[in-house]
Amino acid sequence: MRINHINLVVKDVETAVNLLTDIFKFNLIVNRNNKMAVLKDNNNFVVVIWGQELNKEKDVPQYPKNFHIGFYQDDEIAVQNIFELLKNNDALKIDGAPKRIRNTFGFYCYFENLMIEISVNPFNYE
Repeated sequence: MRINHINLVVKDVETAVNLLTDIFKFNLIVNRNNKMAVLKDNNNFVVVIWGQELNKEKDVPQYPKNFHIGFYQDDEIAVQNIFELLKNNDALKIDGAPKRIRNTFGFYCYFENLMIEISVNPFNYE
């Protein structure tokens, strides 16, 4: 058995979809009036973006401390390239430039209250 999808609740579905397609190269499967969208990557992993409106709550969702999604990269250059793409994106808050984190190299950013990690795959990092 393997995990094949995750459902993330966000306030701004359209911006989340744009980030996933433009930066992380997900393919949009369906977008239901920017209330809910389904995207798939090249490994058939699916991300469901569930809009706050459908969640029937007025506040932006609060994720548990340290909950995050991560995107492993092949090397430090790839991490740095993504940082350069994201550093001026108004939809994101970036903690800082890429650096040594735990036993890899990367950085964290936030879309709304969702933490995103961009790092070199720690299982291949030396």
